[in-house]
Amino acid sequence: MRPTPTGRLVAAAAGTDLEMVRTFKAPIEDVWASITEPDRTARWFAHWRGDGRPGATVRIALVHEEGSPESDLTIIACEPPHRLEVETVDEYGRWHLEARLAEAGGVTTLTFLHHLDPDTEVATTGPGWEYYLDFLAASVAGEPAPSFDDYYPAHRAYYEGLTTA
Repeated sequence: MRPTPTGRLVAAAAGTDLEMVRTFKAPIEDVWASITEPDRTARWFAHWRGDGRPGATVRIALVHEEGSPESDLTIIACEPPHRLEVETVDEYGRWHLEARLAEAGGVTTLTFLHHLDPDTEVATTGPGWEYYLDFLAASVAGEPAPSFDDYYPAHRAYYEGLTTA
């Protein structure tokens, strides 16, 4: 498999966002469940436990990473089934993430935003999010998981060359 990188850097009020878009031939409620329900998020990213409401902090375990590293994740906004905004801090930095969903004609569009800190290394972060979002798409579609080796380092040069739109 040779996935094509899709990310772009977008100027935002508070700096720069890394934006990626995925479409799903699935109802918005199904995609929403895949990014908010612990058993569904564990299929492609992380399992979480805690009180999943705005202002709360939940504990996530990255189930597809070596050692299943854990961290706290704060839910900034949760507006079912259209918007989820979260933030976590780990050994790699601060991760301020947002998912926006819209449905039209039986197709759900997910716009993923990583609100970047100035020191975020996009050349390694971008390929990781490409992988996870394609893993999400495979999970929703009931297809096999992609291989991270198809994303990194293959997408590194693309992300090194990005400039803000």
